[in-house]
Amino acid sequence: MGVSKTREGWNPYLLGGLAGLLSVWSTYYTGKFFGASTSFVRAAALVEEKVIPERAATLEYLVKNAAKMDWQMMFIIGIFIGALLSATLFGDFKFQAVPDMWKRHFGESAVSRGLVAFLGGAVAMFGARLADGCPSGHGLSGTMQLAASGFVALICFFVAGAIVARMIYGGGQNGS
Repeated sequence: MGVSKTREGWNPYLLGGLAGLLSVWSTYYTGKFFGASTSFVRAAALVEEKVIPERAATLEYLVKNAAKMDWQMMFIIGIFIGALLSATLFGDFKFQAVPDMWKRHFGESAVSRGLVAFLGGAVAMFGARLADGCPSGHGLSGTMQLAASGFVALICFFVAGAIVARMIYGGGQNGS
């Protein structure tokens, strides 16, 4: 059975259903829910262990989340490979330091774009660690369990994202 494609990309309904089935399969066979944020902490622990090993050994948080190649790290690698494959198959892959939509709104500076991306990632990671997981992971795993907290997390995640996107980019213009 092949995955159906449309002119504009993959069929979102089919792939959403397949992602749901993959999530159920993963939970059933491994007992683990989808998640990715802990892998970034583990990657930071790996760097810290290499750069300042004596300090890393004293930080309880890094010891608890010691660097290792586990299912979550392979999940992140799979996301990267899948996105690269999809973009390549549809001819959308390109190296671009500053996305077109960012250029239209904020200029062509790769440094300012990189700084904003880094700061946004740091804030998102802080929140994910504070909540013991990212909102999308809570939303996906929670809704799969029909947990009210999962639905609340997912709704808040999307509403906040829409509000922030509207604040930053304004409305009515579709960018690439």
